[in-house]
Amino acid sequence: MTRRNWSKIIAQAVSIAAELTAEVSIPPTLRQLHYRLVSLPELGYPNEQGAYKRLSELSARDRRKGTFPELTDLTRSVELARSWAGPRQAVADLASRYRRDRTEGQDVLPVLGVEKATLAAQLRSWLGDPYGLPLIVLRGYGSQTYADDVRRLVESDGRPAVLLYAGDHDPSGDDILRDFTERSDCWAKIVRVAVTAEQVDTYGLPIAPGKTTDSRAGRFIAEHGELRQVETEALPPSVLRDLFTDALEPFWDVSRYEEVIEREAADRSALRSIRV
Repeated sequence: MTRRNWSKIIAQAVSIAAELTAEVSIPPTLRQLHYRLVSLPELGYPNEQGAYKRLSELSARDRRKGTFPELTDLTRSVELARSWAGPRQAVADLASRYRRDRTEGQDVLPVLGVEKATLAAQLRSWLGDPYGLPLIVLRGYGSQTYADDVRRLVESDGRPAVLLYAGDHDPSGDDILRDFTERSDCWAKIVRVAVTAEQVDTYGLPIAPGKTTDSRAGRFIAEHGELRQVETEALPPSVLRDLFTDALEPFWDVSRYEEVIEREAADRSALRSIRV
């Protein structure tokens, strides 16, 4: 059994987690942290389930001690019923949360898409919430019900829809996108934001061997020349954010967006002036 210097690994994990949080203003997930450690071969940290579980145990232990930064957990949430102390507080709360449709006036409807739920919170924080863009999370092969829901969303909007998508670079990652877009059948354009074969080389992303038993392996090898698996979480969050931002730019009219923000601010001021 390989002996690993877990003290050194955890120290590096603390540094990476703090750095990523500072870069993108939201804590990384445990999976993102795992793949950043894998990308540092000098640590001797392998891309294995056993290492991932040990990282989870030690980081949780140190978080209880207060010596490890926060991480994002997208698998669980706290449900809390909203309430107010009175009508005045309710109106003030509405004013603080009021938003117009920030895609108003845009010629197309950009839709953000990811294969993994682990990336949803970050993508929502970077682009979904600020620009009011729809976000879809496939979580593997999506159901026909989900495909129909997305198609109805696009059809009710009425504008050409552009899907900006990030998924794993492996046979199933490619096929999940093909399957969903064919079954939803509502896209004017599909942009594969990540992970592409070129990005694997450009960013030195950790590669795992692909599964030869995968029925989609032959198609993947024919297109990419070899069978391999690269997770979306292996991309540094700041890189993924920039890739999505650059992909959105050709489809986004900044001046129209700024006009909507001005109208939103005026509406918010009107709400604050209500006397109750």
